[in-house]
Amino acid sequence: MKSLFTVTLAALAFAFPAMAQETPEAAPVLDTGNTAWVLISAALVMLMTPGLAFFYAGMVNRKNVVATLLQNYVALAVVGLLWVVVGYSLAFSEGSPFIGGLDYFMLNGLSGQLFGATNIPTYAFMAFQMMFAVITPALIVGAIAERVEFKAWIIMLCLWSLCVYAPVAHWVWGPGGFIAADGGLDFAGGLVVHLTAGVAGLVAAMMYGKRISAGEVSRPNDVSMIMLGAALLWFGWFGFNAGSALAADNLAAHAFVTTFVGAASAFISWMMVDWIRHKKPSAVGVAIGLVVGLVTITPAAGFVTVQSAIIMCAISGVFCNLFAAFIKTKTHLDDALDVFACHGIGGFLGAIMTGLFADSSVNSVVSVQGLLVSGETGLFIANLKGVAIVGVYTAIVTWVLIKVVNAITPIRVPEDAESQGLDATSHGEMSRFHDRRAEQQ
Repeated sequence: MKSLFTVTLAALAFAFPAMAQETPEAAPVLDTGNTAWVLISAALVMLMTPGLAFFYAGMVNRKNVVATLLQNYVALAVVGLLWVVVGYSLAFSEGSPFIGGLDYFMLNGLSGQLFGATNIPTYAFMAFQMMFAVITPALIVGAIAERVEFKAWIIMLCLWSLCVYAPVAHWVWGPGGFIAADGGLDFAGGLVVHLTAGVAGLVAAMMYGKRISAGEVSRPNDVSMIMLGAALLWFGWFGFNAGSALAADNLAAHAFVTTFVGAASAFISWMMVDWIRHKKPSAVGVAIGLVVGLVTITPAAGFVTVQSAIIMCAISGVFCNLFAAFIKTKTHLDDALDVFACHGIGGFLGAIMTGLFADSSVNSVVSVQGLLVSGETGLFIANLKGVAIVGVYTAIVTWVLIKVVNAITPIRVPEDAESQGLDATSHGEMSRFHDRRAEQQ
């Protein structure tokens, strides 16, 4: 009886070959845990733009608090919508090694799709990346604070996001991007976010020229606002870096820890330099220092050990402090809120030191290692080339865009408006802090 059953099965398999084929692989299933983590991370990164707004607004003259807040907040609406319409497609659709195509115009075809091996909705990935796209040009505000024509700034936001941010994001993170293909690594945006914003801030500060008040002794109008902004940035940065793992896994936990210790390390090293130079620690200084640490660890958060993160960010805290002091005292550049010293130099150091300290034991997906870990030069050279290419490209395109915008409408407010303050002249609104000071006077 048993042999008869076996013979029957064999006959059926011969008669109907399709029955003998293997069952096709099941379609990917949505991972709810990873999805929840990425959506939370996107919300955390969104919070960073208001945090940046408070951080900058606390540093400027009290006549420009509202204007500085709005120059940051407007990026959420303008760049966010632009990203949905075309920015995401240019950065993350198939195209050339230099730019994506228009396959995802208005998010065409993305609804219900899953992204990558972590099985999250493509909409979740798009939203996460949207928050990066929003905050990057907002960083530039700090370099040209207190003299920005608001209409020109909105035009600049649009053009810069499409012509600088989207292409660089494609080079580093997009399908077929040439920096990634060459072996360059950027975990969460050292090249894409901070180096581009820092270099653009440098170029913008040179082209906008000095503020009328640049020669005067200027103090932050509200240190508590600066500290609040720094706290929101530090908090949101866990989404920025740990969220870039795109999964609720060991790599996300590792990036979370390196993000914290990196900020803490630069906090301390910047504070110690201030203490030595000025004989007292500065609250504003440590707020800037912790941001420098966060910038530096961003490209490396998922590639280096905790020990390396501490070393990298301690070095960066010292170097960026001294470099910021050099710019203020030895040059004629009016980078109002130290954007280039913090984000440009911090992003540069982070990318270069990723090439020195990257360790494959941290991230199994990456086989290459840093120069100081293995003696291999490939990653270090790839990141060095990436820094040079991104820096030069950003500088040239930013220069061209500012020229174009200035031909359409003046990029800088008139001198009388700058003297009165942008809150009154550009927006007709005053901060409560400014009103209180006016009453006292």
